Amino acid sequence: MALGSTAVVNFVIIVLIGIVAGVVFNRATRSWLSRLGPSATSDVTSALVGTAGSFVGFHLGVILGIVPTPLMLYLSAVVGAIAVLWIWRGR
Repeated sequence: MALGSTAVVNFVIIVLIGIVAGVVFNRATRSWLSRLGPSATSDVTSALVGTAGSFVGFHLGVILGIVPTPLMLYLSAVVGAIAVLWIWRGR
């Protein structure tokens, strides 16, 4: 596979990981007050924060070089997304 297509595939996968992590985290950790009204805005915000976290996790894995396979880099993206969402929520 060419380098450009690999980069595009990595970008799309990282964005999808961040969106899914953000929406799942938002739906799973809502307070009782936020469950009363619509949450489209908070879903979008959580998805954006999750995407930022997945980029952080992915690139930390690349920079540190501790993950040998692309699958492990995606796993570090998931961990990064969850960690940033957790810190962002103040838990």
